[in-house]
Formats: sequence, C-alpha cells, structure tokens
Amino acid sequence: MNSEAVMSLTYSAMLVALSMAGPILLVTLIVGLVISIFQAATQINEMTLSFIPKLLAIGITLALLGPWLIATMVDYMQSLLRQIPSLAS
Repeated sequence: MNSEAVMSLTYSAMLVALSMAGPILLVTLIVGLVISIFQAATQINEMTLSFIPKLLAIGITLALLGPWLIATMVDYMQSLLRQIPSLAS
C-alpha cells in the first residue's frame, strides 16, 4: 500500500463524512441563526431557547435523512471492502 492509495482513501473518507455531516450542520446553522436574530430582537437571553429548537431540528433532519445517510455509509463501506484485494498488494 503506497502513499497515493492512503491519500486517496483519506480523501474519499473525508468527502463522505462531509457529505453526511453537511446537511445536519447546515440545518443547525440556519436554526441557530434564526433563533439568535429572534433573541437579539426581543432581548431574551435564555440558553434553552436556542438549545431546544436546535435539538429538535437535528432530530427531524436525522429522521428525514436517515435512510440516505445509512445508504451512503453502506455504499462507502462496500466500496472499501471491494478495494481490499487491490490495496493488499
């Protein structure tokens, strides 16, 4: 296994991780921004006001994207397992 193969595997793993985490992080960012604007406009500084909506948004996002996330991870793992014979030599 040479350094080019290691770099290729690392790059593909990072792309899969980013594509899986991206939608969840984006939803959390948008919800946090909306809640922060609301808190600034109303001058309410309650920590649970920002935490609970983010938690609910993450839960809903995971419920909606769960099948896609699992399919993406399974496809990536299958491709890794298929590459094992070529990486061993």
